[in-house]
Amino acid sequence: MTPTADSAVQLFERLTGSAPERVWSAPGRANLIGEHTDYNEGFVLPFAIEHRTYAAVGRRRDGIIRVTSTFDPNPVEVALVELPALFGGSPGDAVRVGDVPEWAAYPIGVAWAALTAGGGAAPSVPGVDIAISSDVPIGAGLSSSAAIEGATIGALDDLWALGLTPLEMAKIGRTAENHAVGAPTGIMDQVASIMGQTDAATFLDCRSLEARPVDLGFAREGLSVLVIDTQVTHSHSTGGYRERRESCERGAREMGVRSLRDLTVGDLERAKGILDDVTFRRVAHIVTENQRVLDTVDTLRSEGPRAIGGLLVASHVSMRDDFEISVPELDTAVTAALDSGAVGARMTGGGFGGAAIALVEHGRIDATKAAVAAAFETAGFREPHQFTVTPSHGVLRDA
Repeated sequence: MTPTADSAVQLFERLTGSAPERVWSAPGRANLIGEHTDYNEGFVLPFAIEHRTYAAVGRRRDGIIRVTSTFDPNPVEVALVELPALFGGSPGDAVRVGDVPEWAAYPIGVAWAALTAGGGAAPSVPGVDIAISSDVPIGAGLSSSAAIEGATIGALDDLWALGLTPLEMAKIGRTAENHAVGAPTGIMDQVASIMGQTDAATFLDCRSLEARPVDLGFAREGLSVLVIDTQVTHSHSTGGYRERRESCERGAREMGVRSLRDLTVGDLERAKGILDDVTFRRVAHIVTENQRVLDTVDTLRSEGPRAIGGLLVASHVSMRDDFEISVPELDTAVTAALDSGAVGARMTGGGFGGAAIALVEHGRIDATKAAVAAAFETAGFREPHQFTVTPSHGVLRDA
């Protein structure tokens, strides 16, 4: 096992005085293309990464769930019968009032969501101890939360014999994040983390929830994905993100469709005559981004990964100019990477900070990192955190 997995095992042994029954893990994820399309019932193309969260677990003889992690020395325990009262109110209440620390709301929320999935009577299950360790970078838009959820639901599905499908696991993770934690996210992160495959992305239709792997061929073609974390912090709960969602909803309503998923590039000329300028540009990003995701899937299949660079760049330009969610640091990262010879680059995530990704030749990684760092220094920006990620497998039982 990896050092991070060993840390989870050691933490479990300190907590319980015995070895865990199982160790499960799930990865973080990066999004190759398809930004802000998820809540518009559109298309996304994320991939799981090699950075993972590990959950060492074992059954208890009582009805208690107890969780601990390497980033908080204080265990949190709750009776399973108390979970409905804890998380059954308004989303995130238990976190806001301090009944559960936010980090613990992820695994404990998964247990609650798993027990209440389907709306029927909760199954009779034993208590459980869970010790968590992770090497998924926090704050870089790589969904460390979905990794916790994926590792936890993999372990609980095993210990509690729930017989869940991967999509059911992803739905449980989303429910935990939406209601136990109170973060209004879609299901992309959980699907990517749970269903990921080596050197493949996961194409997800956010309306039907149909998901399938798409071969990337990065390893075969000698390409790496460089993450450029600007270290500019952002919050999805404040103005900009909310305004973008409201603009999308308004655009769909004024265009007479259920969601922007129902519009095509051919509808944009008509939209320009109906919508105000700002709403039109927000709508234009979503409509063209959906098409770029479809085009990326087709191009990967027909021409290979070196041919998708223009689509990645077009995605960034659309987010910068039409959706207006980029910041100078992200633009600098993308421009510097491209000037250094990257196949393609774009900001990734919700915007207003966070990270960019660049598709780079293996042999050009160090030169690209140096070029980006120099560009940030010249601009007077804080030095970015840069590292590569590899498209990897999803949820796994490791021991």
